[in-house]
Amino acid sequence: MLRYLTAGESHGPQLTAIVEGLPAGLKLSESEINQHLARRQGGYGRGGRMLIETDKARLLSGVRWGETLGSPVTLVVENSDWVNWEKRMSPLEEHRDPSIAVTRARPGHADLPGALKYQHHDVRNILERSSARETAVRVAVGAVAKSYLNRFGIAVTGCVVELCGITATRPEVSLKELQHLIAVSPLYTYDTEAETRMIELIDQAKAKGDSLGGVVEVRVTGAPVGLGSHVQWDRRLDARLSAALMSIQAFKGVEVGIGFEAARKPGSQVHDELFFDPQRVLRGEQTGFYRTTNNAGGLEGGITNGEEIVVRGAMKPIPTLYTPLQSVDIVTKEPFEATVERSDVCAVPAASVVAEAVVAIEVANAFMEKFGGDSIAETARNYAGYIEYLREF
Repeated sequence: MLRYLTAGESHGPQLTAIVEGLPAGLKLSESEINQHLARRQGGYGRGGRMLIETDKARLLSGVRWGETLGSPVTLVVENSDWVNWEKRMSPLEEHRDPSIAVTRARPGHADLPGALKYQHHDVRNILERSSARETAVRVAVGAVAKSYLNRFGIAVTGCVVELCGITATRPEVSLKELQHLIAVSPLYTYDTEAETRMIELIDQAKAKGDSLGGVVEVRVTGAPVGLGSHVQWDRRLDARLSAALMSIQAFKGVEVGIGFEAARKPGSQVHDELFFDPQRVLRGEQTGFYRTTNNAGGLEGGITNGEEIVVRGAMKPIPTLYTPLQSVDIVTKEPFEATVERSDVCAVPAASVVAEAVVAIEVANAFMEKFGGDSIAETARNYAGYIEYLREF
């Protein structure tokens, strides 16, 4: 199985991830990973932190001459701003300075519940780790997962489909064209008309000192039938994808397929009918079974069904506002207006990149569980045998 841990604080020296379970022989490059990190830092509506950091990932272990060894891979993303925080975030006792403690909890953040849980009277001990800055190194891990999936013809594409009530309309174009539209869009969406209105809304929110949320969508194309399982709750791939999306800072909702809309329609308008055409196998499809709709979002009973996997995540507006909200000092208990810090007006485009990463990680994990292999070559043999079985079924 593929598993990973991240470590590091928002203003610490670096963010670190250790990835275990990658087979030997997977080609990796820092430049490819860094392309995804650059996408995470982009998107219309970002704040001042993006001007300070230029995220670059370094591969420190588990890779030799551009290929994985089968041992744990260590990824590091350094924080450029660390030079200004060395004493304030120092691990050394001699740098302790109670006078710089942050005691004003910000609404919408983990500050207060985290301080109460861990018995901290300085909420910086919470906010440094709960910060969305942590997603930088998760995007790096996701880039590795995407490299693995690409080896088997599986593509993962994230985009913005809604921003504060403005919904994008998906064009009827090829996957390659769709990815191009998203790549050239400042909001990482595929609808230029909706994008214009979204940008106007972001500008209005910025002028008011407000922030905006939205909905991102991730589609996985080319995943075979049979990833995940129905036999235990924690092996259901839809559950694992949902958990991965909900683990992203500021995410408050998840849909698979048509999601909540399925609860508003009768069953005759929800379930995807099944058909069979033996000619599909001759045309190179995995199997002769197919559907003309994909309301299930490519997952039935926690198992991929061969259709495109479609998941969405809802992101709340950034809680750090330039028009501050009311809060309470956790030490004095006195009311105050929340501190105004550099912040994004809208980070939904960046969130689509993070969502793409965590989905890629979970699908890669499910793929590894299904096909195993200590080397890419062994996995490829196992996968080829399974595809042949499906075509003969």
